[in-house]
Amino acid sequence: MYIVSGCLAGLCCRYDGGNNADERVMKLVAEGRAIPVCPEQLGGLATPRPPCEIVNGKILSNEGNDVTEKFTRGAEEALKLAKLVGSKKAILKARSPSCGIGRIYDGTFSGKLIDGDGFFAALLRKENFELETE
Repeated sequence: MYIVSGCLAGLCCRYDGGNNADERVMKLVAEGRAIPVCPEQLGGLATPRPPCEIVNGKILSNEGNDVTEKFTRGAEEALKLAKLVGSKKAILKARSPSCGIGRIYDGTFSGKLIDGDGFFAALLRKENFELETE
């Protein structure tokens, strides 16, 4: 069983209210082999919402609001769901402050990437999940 970013499964949960539908991920969900989650929504953030990036270990919106607590809560709730279904594999949205694996935006809202993981991806990595992006 995979845990997948909800936006990759076609759910309109991106910060801008859209999705990043990925045919492979949608097929896994349709076959009952994947569960879609959006850690940001699980943490209580609205959709749509302002873009957010990790800045010095905190998550800030492009308006300067600190939403670290909501991202942390969402990551923890999504991990609970992953454990409930016995998952140890995840397919997550690249570059996201929640789901990014290995490369995320640098916190300047300029599109520049740096090495790092989003909050949910980092939590799954600590739990020894197999991680991949779309």
